[in-house]
Amino acid sequence: QVQLVESGGGLVQAGGSLRLSCVASGSIFSINAMGWYREAPGKQRELVAGITTAGTTDYADSVKGRFTISGDNAKNTVYLQMNGLKPEDTAVYYCNARIRSRAWWSANDYWGQGTQVTVSS
Repeated sequence: QVQLVESGGGLVQAGGSLRLSCVASGSIFSINAMGWYREAPGKQRELVAGITTAGTTDYADSVKGRFTISGDNAKNTVYLQMNGLKPEDTAVYYCNARIRSRAWWSANDYWGQGTQVTVSS
């Protein structure tokens, strides 16, 4: 079993900042990548940012220059620093990780329970 636990969501005014954290635990042999997705009401879940264990990052165009993803491989943790928040960033943010639980197993995707981020105008 693998668990992803997120923290750091909340309510913030436009222009403010929040930092999300996600810790992976359980049966982990290796982690290929971790990332953040978000789902706003009435919209599909979308990738916000991702990072591989080698440090390669990817961002949605809408957050480039405002959000920064980082990881701590030793702690199986990924962070999302969100600056310059806008009302359109309001959504439930989900942590995602691609994890191998055994050396001879293929990697599977795991999801956290989600954390609400609300940006008021």
